[in-house]
Amino acid sequence: MVTMPGANKPMQFDLLTIFPDLLESPLRESIIRRAREKEQVQINVTNIRDFATDKHSMTDDRPFGGGEGMVMKPEPLTAALASVKNENKRSHVILLSPQGRQYNQTIAKELSTKQHLILICGRYEGVDERFRAKSVDDEISIGDYILTGGELAAMILIDSVTRLLPGVLGCSDSADKDTFSRHLLKHPQYTRPREFEGTEIPEVLLSGDHQRIEEYRFLEAVKRTIDRRPDLLAKEWFDKQEIALLKKNKLYQTVRDLQDKQ
Repeated sequence: MVTMPGANKPMQFDLLTIFPDLLESPLRESIIRRAREKEQVQINVTNIRDFATDKHSMTDDRPFGGGEGMVMKPEPLTAALASVKNENKRSHVILLSPQGRQYNQTIAKELSTKQHLILICGRYEGVDERFRAKSVDDEISIGDYILTGGELAAMILIDSVTRLLPGVLGCSDSADKDTFSRHLLKHPQYTRPREFEGTEIPEVLLSGDHQRIEEYRFLEAVKRTIDRRPDLLAKEWFDKQEIALLKKNKLYQTVRDLQDKQ
């Protein structure tokens, strides 16, 4: 069984939601399913409604001061959180919220070092500020748009963090060479057949020359980033060999100009 550094048990995720059924299917598929079966991760879903104190199992109410929508109540949230929090695992409590820091691969790597992530799926107009201020360690947004609730955002976070854990992916290099492992988009990918609808794969990929292939892939990644996400280049650093390769292929000045604009 693969464990995180300094831990004797698998990494643990606890999700707090009022719609637990929304999460069931994604947690039973693909890489997450295999990681759970191998006990590389442990994922639990808690229904916040189970901790409501009234006969109608209310988890939300109208905001003080008036205004649109509803706000999630602090009592059921606090009780649900207490039921899953584990001081021995140094639980890290995350509220999925459009007001949080914007999620990226760097944050995913940061979170992959935690022993226990508790993900609170917000709903409606948000959660009571007293609960947020007292109980939440981190707020994360997956982008500048609004979802109905935090469940889909939580699934994105679980998927992206799980694939970074040692041993989860079949190929040990996969996570290290993914898009955003550097501030570059990934190079174009090809598979069989060699020719498809009149187009053949680049000859260099059949050469067997690993250095040429790596150089080709690096240059294609840079070109794709220039074309599609030039903003990423402002954060990228190139070593001497890469700079020489960029200069040789007349890309270096373009990269520098784009970096200077950011």
